[in-house]
Amino acid sequence: MFTGRRLLVIGGGDAAMEEAIGLTSYATEVVIVHRRDEFRASPIMVKYARSHDKISFLTPFIVEEILAGEQNTVAGARLRNLRTAETQVEPAGGVFVAIGHDPATELFRGAVELDDLGYVVVEPGSTRTSVEGVFAAGDVQDHTTARR
Repeated sequence: MFTGRRLLVIGGGDAAMEEAIGLTSYATEVVIVHRRDEFRASPIMVKYARSHDKISFLTPFIVEEILAGEQNTVAGARLRNLRTAETQVEPAGGVFVAIGHDPATELFRGAVELDDLGYVVVEPGSTRTSVEGVFAAGDVQDHTTARR
């Protein structure tokens, strides 16, 4: 799906570096976008990513908007430089958010069932939660993806 595309990876930790390195197998270019100039990733992961010819970096930027392309595809992202406040559009065929391994589920506490690690509990083989008509997808319920 992402073969031959320019991709953005958002984040500055090991998860972002791993994601970017893995995506180089498919992408023409992978751009790591991070809000700070320094990274939380281990120095060896940053060094490896920096040495890869398909990986580049944009710092200190945050994503303001994911831009839609034709037929429900991603066309890129509008980024804002945190130093200058200027915005720029970065074209991309996909945007991957890799900003950590802890599920951001605190707002659901008391509303749906969460497990001991804070992940939303879903019915095996589905996305159904403990509340009728409420479904969960992605890292908030997926231990495998979130905990590489």
